[in-house]
Amino acid sequence: MVLFSNNTVTQVTEFLMICFPGMQDAQHWLSIPLAPLLVLALGANFVLLLAIRQEASLHEPMYYLLAILSMLDVILCLTVIPKVLLIFWFNMKPISFAGCFLQMFIMNTFLPMESSTFLVMAYDRYVAICHPLRYPSIITEQFVINAVVFIVFRNLLATLPTPVLAARLNYCASNVVENCICANISVARLSCGDIHLNKLYQFVSVWCLLGSDLVLILLSYCFILRAVMGLQSRGAATKALSTCGSHLILILFFYTLLLVFIFTNKAGKKVPSEVPILLNVLHHLIPPALNPIVYGVRTQEIKQGIIKLLKYQR
Repeated sequence: MVLFSNNTVTQVTEFLMICFPGMQDAQHWLSIPLAPLLVLALGANFVLLLAIRQEASLHEPMYYLLAILSMLDVILCLTVIPKVLLIFWFNMKPISFAGCFLQMFIMNTFLPMESSTFLVMAYDRYVAICHPLRYPSIITEQFVINAVVFIVFRNLLATLPTPVLAARLNYCASNVVENCICANISVARLSCGDIHLNKLYQFVSVWCLLGSDLVLILLSYCFILRAVMGLQSRGAATKALSTCGSHLILILFFYTLLLVFIFTNKAGKKVPSEVPILLNVLHHLIPPALNPIVYGVRTQEIKQGIIKLLKYQR
C-alpha cells in the first residue's frame, strides 16, 4: 500500500482517524457521556457473566445464549470505544493498516453475530411458548453448541471478504479517514482503485444477514403472538408475553438504531456527515450498556443471581 506524492512513492503504514471533521475543537466534549457509558457497559456485562457462571439456577440454555450476547457486546465495545476515547483525549489519531483492517473485520463479523444471537433467542422463546412440552427436549445444551457453531461460521464466511477486499485495494491518494472507526467504505474511498465491488458486497451481505435475521425474528414473534392470543387465561397470556418482553425491547432498540444509521448514511449530503458517524459509535456502546441492565431488571432469576453474587463478594 503506497502513497504517491510529487512523483515519488512513499510506503504508507497507517491511517489517520479524523472523527468529526466539522467539529474538531469540540469533539472532546463527547467523551463526557461516552466514558461513563463504556464503564457501565463493561461493568454490567462482566457482572452478568459472573452471575451466570456462579449461579447454578442460571445454568440453562436461555441464559447461556444471554452470556453469548454479553460476550459479543464486550468485544464490540472494546474494539471501537477505547480508540475513540484515545482520539478525543490524547489526539491519538494514527492506526496501523493491520489494526484498521482487524477492527473492520471484528465490526463486520461480530455485529451480524449479535443479530444471529437475537434470532436464536427468538427461536428459544418461540419453542417455550408455542411448544412448551417439547422445550426441554429441543432447547438443550447441545442446541446451544450447535447455535454457536451456526452463529460463528455463518457470519465469518459471509463477512470475511469485506476486509479482504478493502485490504487488497491500492491506497495512493490519502490516508486520512474521516470517521472514528475503520468502516469499510470510509477506508475504501481512500484508494485509487474501483470500489464498486466493495460497496456491492457490503450492501448484499448486510441485507442478507441482518435482513434475514430480522424477518425470521418478526415471523417467530407473529407465531408467539398468535399462540398467546389463543390462551384462555389472561394471566397465562400476560406471563407468556412478559418472558419475551426483555428480548423484544433489546431487538427493537438494536435494529431501530441500526436502521437509522443505515438510512442516515445513505442520505448523503442531506444529513450532516457527523450524524452517521456518531450513530455508528453509539451503536457499539448503547446496546452493550442496555442489554444486561434490561435483562437484570426484568428477569427475576438474573436479578437474584446478581444479588447473590454481590453478597458473596462482600
